[in-house]
Amino acid sequence: MEVIGRGFLAGNFHRISGRHPDVTVIAAGVSATGVDDPAEFARESELVRSVTDGCRRRGRTVVFFSTASHAMYGTTRVPAAEADPVTPANPYGRHKAALEGEVAARAHHWLTLRLSHVVGPHQRPHQLIPALTAQVRAGAVRLYEGAHRDLVDVVDVVDAVDALLGAGVRDQVVNIAAGTPYPIGDIVRGIETRLGRTAAREHVPAAPQRTEVSVERLRALAPDACPRGGTAYLSALLDRHVGPADCGVS
Repeated sequence: MEVIGRGFLAGNFHRISGRHPDVTVIAAGVSATGVDDPAEFARESELVRSVTDGCRRRGRTVVFFSTASHAMYGTTRVPAAEADPVTPANPYGRHKAALEGEVAARAHHWLTLRLSHVVGPHQRPHQLIPALTAQVRAGAVRLYEGAHRDLVDVVDVVDAVDALLGAGVRDQVVNIAAGTPYPIGDIVRGIETRLGRTAAREHVPAAPQRTEVSVERLRALAPDACPRGGTAYLSALLDRHVGPADCGVS
């Protein structure tokens, strides 16, 4: 496996880099759903086109990471499936949707993974769990009313991609998510419990954001690698990534 990128996601894929020798994973590009900078979008677009064209010439499969967040699916009434029509909610979602189409049109073979909010060690400070953890440590946290986030462990993402590629899945879009939209207040309370402190709340009025993602396709294609979601999954995820071993709190 060839891994393009040097950041959080790319670093986690190196543990399976000895597998799938005909696959190139594009683990680089815009990583924050709130980004709206045309220059950042242009850089990612150029990278994706260049890598995809090169892989087509060499007969390689391209793995492209898109988003299963509110940016792509908006607020849902039923779990959002890959085949459902999408109306991306912001520039980031529209950018990722456009790149999905380009990859499918240009690649020899391709696999697009729509990821929910990925959590793991060595994330950048702007990403959700590091940002909330820093706010709790500082004693004040900002909460947008009605916000929910589907959190998925990066270990589960890598395992799911490994299983899909191993099963020969190609030329499909697959959601990789817990399938559970967790209220942001529950996430903050979990962080507080693990840090042993309580932060003051600033409640910000906002339109509700609750995106529930279907993982039925992933469950059918890679049943042993599908994250199980639910409250126990969130608790275990926070234990691993906010617990004493990571933050120095005993």
